[in-house]
Amino acid sequence: MAHVSEAKKKTVQEYVDLINKYKIIGAVNMEGLPAPQLQKMRLVLQDTVFLKMSKRRLLKIALEQCQENKKGIEKLAEYLQGMPALLFTNENPFKLFKILKKNKSNAPAKGGQKAPNDIEVKAGPTAFAPGPIISELGEVGIKCGVENGKIAIKEDSIVAKRDEVISPKLAEILTRLGVEPMEVGLDLIATYEDGVIFNKDVLDVDEEEFINKLQNASRWAFNLSVESAYPTKDNISTLISKSFTDSKGLALETNFLADAVTEELLSKAERQMNSLKDTANIEVVEKAKTEEVAPKEEKAEEPVKEEVAETPKEEKAEEPVKEEVAEAPKEEEIIKKAEEQAEKDPKVVESKEEIKKDEEVLEKDMQKDIDNAKTVEEKEKLEESKEVIEKVIESEVPKAENLLKEKPKEPEKVPSAYDLMKEKEKKNLQS
Repeated sequence: MAHVSEAKKKTVQEYVDLINKYKIIGAVNMEGLPAPQLQKMRLVLQDTVFLKMSKRRLLKIALEQCQENKKGIEKLAEYLQGMPALLFTNENPFKLFKILKKNKSNAPAKGGQKAPNDIEVKAGPTAFAPGPIISELGEVGIKCGVENGKIAIKEDSIVAKRDEVISPKLAEILTRLGVEPMEVGLDLIATYEDGVIFNKDVLDVDEEEFINKLQNASRWAFNLSVESAYPTKDNISTLISKSFTDSKGLALETNFLADAVTEELLSKAERQMNSLKDTANIEVVEKAKTEEVAPKEEKAEEPVKEEVAETPKEEKAEEPVKEEVAEAPKEEEIIKKAEEQAEKDPKVVESKEEIKKDEEVLEKDMQKDIDNAKTVEEKEKLEESKEVIEKVIESEVPKAENLLKEKPKEPEKVPSAYDLMKEKEKKNLQS
């Protein structure tokens, strides 16, 4: 059995105590980290993070000894890379990774180093004059040409993939192009928390993208709750508005009379009526008949009242002899008589017959359209339009017939007893 020094046992025990003490344990690669940069990171993290570096073998032993208290901790040994160290903290691992990433700085690549990420050289002009540099760029996979007397890179090129060893030649070219692919700082490879190991890819969260995903998830959840009519305090107003809109639309579609759609239903009926009138040329026929038989509107003349001449104030006229004088016909009788005469007028009778024929033709045409309807929905709409037109005819035709009747003639003036007496005196004087 090999002898193990007390110093190594003590080191392992220190790691075991630290692992049991802290909730979060991280595996860090310190390879290529300059001493000044390390001191700077220690100052930044001194209040929240404890960092300890040792041999990889001792770190694995310490992790194995802690697997009873912390299940799965031994798997963290797989992430001990380069110059490994363990990081101990109670800080959130994602927040810790963000702090470490923020304090990293870029540095030129050196031959033999591994690329931390895919190294890409962007297309564009360079400051190099044409010469041997063209072939050197071609050797490392960079396509270039001469433009305006200078070398220009024609297209974006990936010259090294992640974890690939950078050759001295490539490192030299990258340095001359001003490309600094290396990141100087604490490289957190993975962290352990409550039996779960988070690697670098999981810890490196793009906050802006993450917020956008949360916002999209919120919008999708809201839309789903509205579409499925699942009420919550956030969507109840939208659900009520949607229900009202859907109900109103259904009422308009089925012609269901309600307070909220009365005006729109009347407008809809009017539009259908006008459309049907235009199709059947009803409006043109009505105008022709109205212009032909309807007299110009004039103010109705008031019935002539019997005028009695006033007795001159200078002389007292003798009281006229009481004679029986025929009473003037009453206004109602005159109007009735005029209406009876209008009814017998051949022109009125002919116009009324034409109106009646137009009604019959229109009714037959509408019934023919209903019978020829291709769908039940079209048939129902035509029947509704027919009802509307019939109501219009019922209300408008009597008005047209009334316009055909002549206005009552002015009643003949019946002479009064006084007028007869004056006429008699006048004849006596002439004789």
